[in-house]
Amino acid sequence: MNGIPYIKSETHQSITTIEFYHPQSNSLPSKLLHELAHEIHNAGTMFETKVIILKSAGEGAFCAGASFTELSALASLEDGLNFFSGFAHVINAMRKCPKMIIGRIHGKCVGGGVGIAAAVDYAIALDKADIKLSELSLGFGPFVIAPAVERKIGTGAFSALAIDATLWRNSEWCLRKALYAELHHSIEDMDEAVSRLAFTLSHSSTEAMTELKRVLWKGTENWDVLLNERAALSGRLAMTEFSKKAIVAIGTKQKAKK
Repeated sequence: MNGIPYIKSETHQSITTIEFYHPQSNSLPSKLLHELAHEIHNAGTMFETKVIILKSAGEGAFCAGASFTELSALASLEDGLNFFSGFAHVINAMRKCPKMIIGRIHGKCVGGGVGIAAAVDYAIALDKADIKLSELSLGFGPFVIAPAVERKIGTGAFSALAIDATLWRNSEWCLRKALYAELHHSIEDMDEAVSRLAFTLSHSSTEAMTELKRVLWKGTENWDVLLNERAALSGRLAMTEFSKKAIVAIGTKQKAKK
């Protein structure tokens, strides 16, 4: 890894693989979120693409959520709305994409990373892919990603994640709650499962898969408006004194560890 963040996409034999990377535990600043949403949209419109694999690079975290550097720099309600809209755009791009999206979840997911794992159509994970929603501890909540996570794991499991914001849930918990469809104990087994399903779907009926995805996402037609409203709510709460102090405290702890 050269430390330069990126989003890259390549297509082989009707399978488009989209990969993201950031040196800070695959966190996603606004620029990368915009590019990721764009790549997902493009893949959905490509005739030659029948299935999408979404993955991140490296062997550490799958996604540490939004950029803490950007979060720390928020100075206005407009900044807050724009910041929290990033994951809204990605989730809506995944929701509206007519192609099935397989998630390769190789490591831990925090915050928005949990939202991405929930928004893929089929998540195949490694047994170290634990999750945590830390937003409440920062003075706001996981409002933007809540619809995607709650849709996948149910209100009870989502509320447990959102309320106890400092507790990690392990990958077995995620499998039981259906956040992950499959769980594997080695990279090789996980990648074999991803390749197997992608190959199978690449030889399936495009029309049938599109119709199935429409059925699976039924009831989410208002998410363009809903997630934007949730982004505004998160942005407003991030401007409160409680949130600003919590963000500074976390930043201080992170600097002390370096």
